[in-house]
Amino acid sequence: MIRMSVYYPRTEGATFDHDYYCDRHVPLAVKTWGLDGAEIDKGLDGPYVAAVHFKFASPEALQAAMGAEGTSSILADVANYTTIAPVLQTSEIVS
Repeated sequence: MIRMSVYYPRTEGATFDHDYYCDRHVPLAVKTWGLDGAEIDKGLDGPYVAAVHFKFASPEALQAAMGAEGTSSILADVANYTTIAPVLQTSEIVS
């Protein structure tokens, strides 16, 4: 199982619309990539304002999602909720 996490670092003067993120952006990604859902974090303390975690069955499934029609729309939608440059991490879930 593969997890792709997207983190939004706290940045002075940056904006982040949590409602838009939860209600529109993440559901768009889930639908486009055919996933069962995602876990969304709203940072209360620490270096990140927010994060989302998507699970894929394999590295190939993640790669197929990134190349899917509609992924460009997901990436273009980032400007609708934040001025923060996201940080991505791909991990293998081992336990």
